[in-house]
Amino acid sequence: MKAPQCPARTRSPRRVWALLWFTWAITLRGLAAGDGSQVAVVYNTRVADSEGVARHYATQRQVPSAQVFGFDLPDNEVISRGDYHERLELPLLQALRNARLLNFGSRDLPDTNGVLQRIPDVVVSARIRYVVLCYGVPLKISPDPAAKEPGAETMQAEFRRDDAAVDSELACLPLVPHGYHRLGFLNNTLYGSTNAAGLNPTNGLLLVTRLDGPTAAIARGLVDKALTAERDGLNGRAYFDLRGLTNGSYKIGDDWIRQAAVTARLLGYETEVDEDPGSFRPAAPLSQIALYAGWYDENVSGPFALPSIEFMPGAFAYHLHSFSAATLRSTTRQWAGPLLAGGATATMGCVNEPYLQLTPNIGLFFARFLLEGFTLGEAAYAAQPGLSWQTTVIGDPLYRPGGRILQAVLDDLAMRHSPRLEWPVLQLANRQARLGTPLEVVVHGLEDLPITATSPVLTEKLAALYQEQKRTNNAIATLGRVLDQAPSPGQRLRVRWELGRRQTDAGRTAEAYTNLQALVRENPDYPGLGMVYQRLVELAGQLHQPEAAERWAEAKRRLETPAVPAAGK
Repeated sequence: MKAPQCPARTRSPRRVWALLWFTWAITLRGLAAGDGSQVAVVYNTRVADSEGVARHYATQRQVPSAQVFGFDLPDNEVISRGDYHERLELPLLQALRNARLLNFGSRDLPDTNGVLQRIPDVVVSARIRYVVLCYGVPLKISPDPAAKEPGAETMQAEFRRDDAAVDSELACLPLVPHGYHRLGFLNNTLYGSTNAAGLNPTNGLLLVTRLDGPTAAIARGLVDKALTAERDGLNGRAYFDLRGLTNGSYKIGDDWIRQAAVTARLLGYETEVDEDPGSFRPAAPLSQIALYAGWYDENVSGPFALPSIEFMPGAFAYHLHSFSAATLRSTTRQWAGPLLAGGATATMGCVNEPYLQLTPNIGLFFARFLLEGFTLGEAAYAAQPGLSWQTTVIGDPLYRPGGRILQAVLDDLAMRHSPRLEWPVLQLANRQARLGTPLEVVVHGLEDLPITATSPVLTEKLAALYQEQKRTNNAIATLGRVLDQAPSPGQRLRVRWELGRRQTDAGRTAEAYTNLQALVRENPDYPGLGMVYQRLVELAGQLHQPEAAERWAEAKRRLETPAVPAAGK
């Protein structure tokens, strides 16, 4: 990514619950975000699975059938500028006009001096705000080397090009009759908007996202997972991967991601922030991911490249890189495709070099999407400084995890006896602690809730709070109980490693040794086995078991010795 120029133990469980809920409720905002009637769906008639994805989405979101359009488009991810104009842009514009989904006319708008000026060919009313591009619709517009526009010679050389993400170009569709420049980027006048309703074709903007990914099945599943999260809440943990930058032109990337982490913490997510220069290592035991934002590897790396990565339904995951969405068909190259293949529900990325300051402001996106209740489409376009440029947004544009007040989610999950009830309870407990509620009150609140006794998520949290109270033995015993509560594989691994560390620090060497042996048995493919073996060598030595220590040392040597190819190969 190039830098651009440009209270008390005697409280009843009911009162504890009410206290937790009240603190959340007074800060949650609600917005009227729209429904399927505000969506037009586009598919490629040349790609067999494209219409299937479109029809599935229209059914799930109740999009009127008359608002589903098929066009004859190239059957690959790249479309020429000419084909884009003749085969997608103009036909879609005419279809929206004919269906009276967009209505054009003249409007009086103030010029730079405040004088009203009659402007022809602008959207005067709109029945839609969103366009969904389905699997098979090309991803990016290739550059036209012969493209020329008046004033191009004064443009910065890096921006003197007309390649773009199809999504970002189509977002400008309301401007086509009036005309706009295609070289470089178009300033998004609605960047940073706090008014979701203002993100509207009458203000020159369509909210365009795509249901896409390595396979049609993955693309089709994005709306299903979004609906699950809207019903049950966006549950899980939050992970943020910074580069540790404190100055320079790239610092803004860290600033954006750090602000996203602030929003996650404010909302009560268990949040981990890595400040090291490199990306998360493969051995990083991430689990139950609801939110991820990081940078800056070209291709998917670390735990995200493992088949065991755990994304929760509704998860939003984003990796900032110049070419993070250069293709959506691969499960190993770039980032957007692999994240979707791993289970993420929504992401964003760049199809070509955008320059850093023209990538989405991910801190602003998190604030709008999670804190202020914007839909995915609204938040994504409120966070983009430029249009007609390189960003693609993948996911259901109507996806709005904050669309229901938490009380309704809690009541619904409790009525259905859903195990996911543990997650909003965790968020509420974290919010209490963040708002200054005495630690003892938060601990007693969790102890008094019956669900804690069977919840690996809440039991792990209780162990962490005991540790914060310096009740080490309680913390270790409670963390150990998590292993008997059917945690997810990722959580089990993470808890085993943390339990081993705490047992070692407390001088409970034999327990730590037994625990880490179990970690090895349960996770034979864990990328961090080398450091586990080293820890077992040390623990075996402390337990005066030299033979065991040598066995673990040998296991570590074998793990670290490169394989030698057979002769002649």
